[in-house]
Amino acid sequence: MPSPEELIQALSALSVEASSPGNAVTATVNTDGVLTGLKLSGTARNLPPDELAALVLRTYAEAQRESANRTAALLAPLGTRGYVMDRLKWRAGFEPDVPPAAPAPRRLAPPAERRPSAAPVEPKPAAAPEKPAASRQPAAGSAVQGEGDYLRNRTSDPELPAEPERPVSDEDWYEAGVRFDEAW
Repeated sequence: MPSPEELIQALSALSVEASSPGNAVTATVNTDGVLTGLKLSGTARNLPPDELAALVLRTYAEAQRESANRTAALLAPLGTRGYVMDRLKWRAGFEPDVPPAAPAPRRLAPPAERRPSAAPVEPKPAAAPEKPAASRQPAAGSAVQGEGDYLRNRTSDPELPAEPERPVSDEDWYEAGVRFDEAW
């Protein structure tokens, strides 16, 4: 059984790196499963944002699982019961709520009649930019609604509630009797 100092040193030095298929995303975590590094390759730029986010989550979870397994192996001589080992077992089995990676669609060559001819094509004039759809316009004052986005408009301070009217003097205050003012 390692000494406490050796165990602490081994746990402190533990670092796990996991890469996604195609190496678009590489995540590094420490003993606790905390993300300590994230690398995105050039191919990550070609991925749609939701697909990239899912890929980051899956890769991060994979690194966390491996970190939990290695940490559990280091702590096994101390026993396999208790809160810490339960948490490590949970982390080792964790799967993020993202759809599984779909294989890249195969692109087939278009039929010969649909292929562009070798003759040069004149460029089309630039069209005026489209107006955003009504559903993407800011709602009455506080939120911008769109494709899963939720943003708060914080360009100005919120309106403060009006101060409640108070009597002018202490005598007026106490003569009015017991009352309860809301603190918040």
